Amino acid sequence: MRGVPPILLVHGGAGAWRTFRNKMREVVTVLRNALRSGYEVLGSASAIEAVVEAVKVLEDSGILNAGLGSVVDVRGEVTMDAGVMEGCGMRAGAVAAVTYPRNPVVLAKLVMEKTDHVLVVGRYADELARLWGLQKHPGPAKRVLERYSELVKKLREGEIPFKRFKKNYFLAKQLLGSLHDTVGAVALDSNGCLAAAVSTGGILMKIPGRVGDSAIPGAGFYADDHAAAVATGIGETIILSFLTLRTVSYVREGLHADEAARKAMDRHTKLFGEGTAGLIVVDRDGYFDGIYNTEGMPWGYIAKDSGDARVLGLPNSTSSP
Repeated sequence: MRGVPPILLVHGGAGAWRTFRNKMREVVTVLRNALRSGYEVLGSASAIEAVVEAVKVLEDSGILNAGLGSVVDVRGEVTMDAGVMEGCGMRAGAVAAVTYPRNPVVLAKLVMEKTDHVLVVGRYADELARLWGLQKHPGPAKRVLERYSELVKKLREGEIPFKRFKKNYFLAKQLLGSLHDTVGAVALDSNGCLAAAVSTGGILMKIPGRVGDSAIPGAGFYADDHAAAVATGIGETIILSFLTLRTVSYVREGLHADEAARKAMDRHTKLFGEGTAGLIVVDRDGYFDGIYNTEGMPWGYIAKDSGDARVLGLPNSTSSP
């Protein structure tokens, strides 16, 4: 696909989605709201401001696995990762295993702007969130705690072998249905600058201290002067393939963003199999796409020539309901 800048893309996570079908209209509404809010910012500000605004809307929705909707680890606690990157100037910021901020993507942006570092983790990142006056996270959502309690009960009854569950995220995906793991956004502004932003609560029942791809530039997110990409899926596989860096590198070598995404996803699937990843990407020439090897990856876009926001990637569908 190709659009006229400014262009903004968002996604709600690649996964099975089968346990979430009764709420797909709600998901579509959230994605459209994120696109509209981010695009309004994109009209008067840079790409980095727009992607952060779009991801904030997704974090605040409470129905996606980021921000207020974040899933919990084996102790029933929320720990979140987020990252941002601006292609103009090659700046990045990320946080991992944070518990304090309502909007981890905002904290990641502040790490980029206010420190000399790229990645700050754990309680030290939480201290920065307090220092900079960010809004506090209220804790796990009711639906997340209900899902957690259900799974703990099954584990205690031996219904799911804990050892296998702990070591095999592919099995976890099959047993739990939709993991809805990451939200993200990429943008190309009118000045030709590209940016990426990503946020996640990680994988349900993860081991405390686990950090996924969303905090790692080149894995969960990447942007330079050629393209911007954000990944979603099983973070361990995305880290091992450096999916977003590979996609952007293919653009740098001469492919359009949609071609680069398909090539990178084909390679990823050969290495790690189906049901492992998805990504959204846009390049400086206005080419863009959303590619995934999972059952679904709700994603959408809005451009100067697209009219209103469009949402695609729904399970067993190609466009908005």
